[in-house]
Amino acid sequence: MGASCLSIEDEVDFPAELRAHDAIAFCYPNYASRVPLIMRGFAAKHMGALKGKKLVIFATQWIFSGDAARALCDLFPAGHIEVIYAEHFFMPNNVCNLIFLPKASEKNVERRMKMAERKIDRICRDIKQGIVRKRGFSVISRILGNIQGLSWQGSSRNAFASKGTVEYRAKHRVKVNGDCTACNVCVACCPTRNLENRGGKIAHKNNCTICYRCVNRCPQRAITVFFHGRPRWQFRYFALKGGICTLADNRFSQGVHSW
Repeated sequence: MGASCLSIEDEVDFPAELRAHDAIAFCYPNYASRVPLIMRGFAAKHMGALKGKKLVIFATQWIFSGDAARALCDLFPAGHIEVIYAEHFFMPNNVCNLIFLPKASEKNVERRMKMAERKIDRICRDIKQGIVRKRGFSVISRILGNIQGLSWQGSSRNAFASKGTVEYRAKHRVKVNGDCTACNVCVACCPTRNLENRGGKIAHKNNCTICYRCVNRCPQRAITVFFHGRPRWQFRYFALKGGICTLADNRFSQGVHSW
């Protein structure tokens, strides 16, 4: 679409960037049919700059998505934004320390990426032709989304998770074992700046967004978030035809795309 692509982790004048464009595309991973903590915080922070904008919403999923793309709309007052397209994309699993969640093969990753690329091409054609599609906006999708989303975050209207939910507890459950060498890889890659080196030891600030980035990138497999089984494998990078695709986070880089 010729849009500028920005990560919400970057140092960008987002109020100015958002106000300069009519349409904004949000990209984020689906967490139990909910918008991740870091993206909810971004939407809340820039509520004013997003008023009156047309939104395209992309959410990644592993198997089940519910209404993850629609859930972003709950963060805004009625009539605040207009959704012109919403779609879900299948991505490989990156939770590497639960025995019932398998590692994706390179063949599987390549297949899913090709499917995603074909879908993106179709979406671009649709948007240019004024076609509106809204994945996850049906009543059934919303019901299915709430089945898992309420226990994960609580109401999708809340910028912060309700006490007792999975996300609320996970924010405080980062563990670093004795194999840690304080190499600071996790500190550098954490999107919420939740990790820091305190006198040669890695500590957290109770603000984990559960992206599993640190778990997948730690050279010693010494850090875990929420689920504390030692990682059996790590999801990092796959070389695909046509180039290198970085897939360490099982997601698009969480960001906004505007035109």
